Amino acid sequence: MKKIALSDNELIELYVNGDESALKTLIQRHEKKVFSYILLSVKNRELAEDIFQDTFIKVINTLRSGNYHEEGKFVQWVMRIANNLKIDYFRKMQRMPAFETNGEFDIFDVIYGSDPSVEQKMITEQIYAEISALVKLLPDEQREVLEMRIYQDISFKDIAEMTNVSINTALGRMRYALINLRKIIKEKNVIVC
Repeated sequence: MKKIALSDNELIELYVNGDESALKTLIQRHEKKVFSYILLSVKNRELAEDIFQDTFIKVINTLRSGNYHEEGKFVQWVMRIANNLKIDYFRKMQRMPAFETNGEFDIFDVIYGSDPSVEQKMITEQIYAEISALVKLLPDEQREVLEMRIYQDISFKDIAEMTNVSINTALGRMRYALINLRKIIKEKNVIVC
């Protein structure tokens, strides 16, 4: 049977029993989601790569020591580890990062195609900057839920598990984030269309 068709728990069992390639399959299966989550939060590719690496080192150590106990989905457990390492980093730095674009990916490229006009570029850059600035004004808990839900398309159930709150709290934070964004847009008289 191909490893790609095996469940996460079957791959974990194979890895624990000495099959190193099972871990490779697990990492490849979830690396995009985990890395995107980290990168969205830290907004720095090198830092995201470091936290991603530390996350899987912790995963490997936990699996090897026999301390992993299936309590749900493997990927959610990995995302919680990544979230905790990210929080540890920010606590260490004692500040939240500023948003930086690295020029590699821009959602507006997808919307407008590969060759937007100069005018379209200027308009989208202005809107992008304004929205990013508005999102930064939200309380941290609301901003985190909004970014996870909208930019990463993570379900509220998964958000609740990753942030260690109830699903109702995650939903409430999203609701208040949207309410607060509307207020900020109105107060600042920002046009986002």
